Amino acid sequence: MAASLWRAVMDSVSGSSSSPSALDAAPGGGVEFWHGAERAGWLNKQGEYIKTWRRRWFVLKQGRLFWFKDPAVTRASVPRGVIPVASCLTVKGAEDVLNRQFAFELSTPAETMYFIADSEKEKEEWINSIGRSIVQHSRSVTDAEVVDYDSRPQPPPQPKASEESEPAA
Repeated sequence: MAASLWRAVMDSVSGSSSSPSALDAAPGGGVEFWHGAERAGWLNKQGEYIKTWRRRWFVLKQGRLFWFKDPAVTRASVPRGVIPVASCLTVKGAEDVLNRQFAFELSTPAETMYFIADSEKEKEEWINSIGRSIVQHSRSVTDAEVVDYDSRPQPPPQPKASEESEPAA
């Protein structure tokens, strides 16, 4: 599923002709992932289809979590995948799920992805960084979208069945 998220991001970027910038057409959808990351480091990621563990270099920047084969990330680097964090619901520890130390999970409405950090400190730092990014980049509910159910006009009360069947006096 992460690969399909990657394709969706890349399709939306390459399919957009409204922005003539070459940067927008670059891998990463206009995010300069090669410098100034909010967080970067090694994580082991479980594969999407073949559930093997692969060590990948992750870069969190501008609401996207990219991964690469090696840490030598340059402007010419092509990410192996990307997760738009705004689509994520939760990020939390997963040692009990995987029965592995320093494990955490990142869930979207469609799937749950698993990662393993090198230490407890690294795991907590990744969870905190991704969690902050989810909050910063998820779509906020505006006041116009909030429905106040208490102030809506209420239908008149219907007579009870016993009131209807009583003869009039």
